[in-house]
Amino acid sequence: MKNFQEKLDEYRRSIDRLDTILIYTLGERFKQTELIGRLKAQAKIQASDQGRELAQIEKLRKLSADANLDADFAEKILTLIISEVVRKHEEIRSNRY
Repeated sequence: MKNFQEKLDEYRRSIDRLDTILIYTLGERFKQTELIGRLKAQAKIQASDQGRELAQIEKLRKLSADANLDADFAEKILTLIISEVVRKHEEIRSNRY
């Protein structure tokens, strides 16, 4: 059986890989939302979409149960992401992309 330090190192390497995946996934997500922001700016559409945001939060809460993740925590993360997306969309619109 592996000793404590070997197990700890193994778990930490796994976390490091997952963190890398998470960051790259967020990067890709923000690339897509930037495209949406540019499209909305060209169409002169409001930066936020309350209906879409609420639907996404509801969907994420359901996914959280399947992923064994606290739904309140997942909602906080998505709310933070959404607020950054809206901020970026407003920035894009103000720069008239």
